[in-house]
Amino acid sequence: MLVVNELTNIKGNKIYVRVDFNVPQKDGVIRDNNRIKAALPTIEELTKKGARVVLMSHLGKIKWKEPDPAKIEAMKKANDMAPVAKALQELLPETKVHFCPATRGEELKKAVEALKDGEILLCQNTRYEKGEEKNDPALAKEWADLCDGFVMDAFGSAHRAHASTVGVPTFMKEEGKSVALGYLMIKEVKNLSRCVEVSPEDRPYIAILGGFKVSDKIKVIDTLLAKCDKILIGGAMAYTFAKAQGKAIGNSPCEEDQLDYARKCLADAKGRILLPVDSVITDKFEEGERTIKVVSAEEGIPEGFEGCDIGPKTQKLYAEEIAKAKMVFWNGPMGVFEQKDFQEGTKAVCAAAAALKGKAFTVIGGGDSASAVKQFGYKDDFSHVSTGGGASLEMIENDGHLPGVDILK
Repeated sequence: MLVVNELTNIKGNKIYVRVDFNVPQKDGVIRDNNRIKAALPTIEELTKKGARVVLMSHLGKIKWKEPDPAKIEAMKKANDMAPVAKALQELLPETKVHFCPATRGEELKKAVEALKDGEILLCQNTRYEKGEEKNDPALAKEWADLCDGFVMDAFGSAHRAHASTVGVPTFMKEEGKSVALGYLMIKEVKNLSRCVEVSPEDRPYIAILGGFKVSDKIKVIDTLLAKCDKILIGGAMAYTFAKAQGKAIGNSPCEEDQLDYARKCLADAKGRILLPVDSVITDKFEEGERTIKVVSAEEGIPEGFEGCDIGPKTQKLYAEEIAKAKMVFWNGPMGVFEQKDFQEGTKAVCAAAAALKGKAFTVIGGGDSASAVKQFGYKDDFSHVSTGGGASLEMIENDGHLPGVDILK
């Protein structure tokens, strides 16, 4: 696969770059521009060589099945890329950044043709087009015809076979145009591949899985069981495993249809899956006046209470296991870390994994875990913090394969 810096003689060439500018924003104000910053090395590599850079990204969701056209328009307005263009211009003050409100047709074509060497055009949200998520060939062909080459730098979208991620490079390859990986993609693929193809030097290899649903992580649990020495389970999904063991979980979330899988998983693991030995529970999820206490897994969670974090004994147990690791992959918080009362479990895992800096290879698989390490000040203590939660999980699940990467091979 080509890397962006291997594209030569591109002065004056129009290069389509699929970026991940799916940033949190409200009322036109971007709250976190990290994803924009992550794409800058690739963008600057191209503009410095005189390429005319055409950026495409999705932003938020457009529910096309919504029968009310006014609601669809409201969704579009809430996910307009114009504020992102403004933010990109602020980050690149010496480079001209244009914005095109059209997603296809003559307006977009003229905007691309008007670009000068070293300039950037950010196009409107790809999901304004119904055919984007369906990988509509007519849409992909129209986008592919706009440019002379393709660079994939949107790791957070690499697990989706959409028109902008897979359709465009498919047509460009057929036409003999160059396709390449951006710097962010190379970094992500390189670091996550290490968690897929495990070397003896990276053992013990410990995976930490949290989050809400077991069903979301069945495939990744199965894959990690074949690769890891131990898996530490936290978050709401731990209560499905607890109930599968016959323990009382009170009003804690539980996927009844996953109990058989959880039992089979625990049997196959032969002691390699660790579950919480205690939990922080509450009688009221909403913040305010409520009762919060710690119960052991053996005594169980009484009716009227629900588990919201791993308890202090589990924190100590997990920290001891993490301290032995030579490689750690973490996806999913240990509790409701958005609330101060239930942050300690996730903080404890953050601290334990951060303490391995310089001694082990530690990876955060994007999503809420990435938010947590940033919030608690540990981001720089990890070997790699992925920009794509779903993509990192799918890369682990599928032994290093992702549609948006495989198409470039």
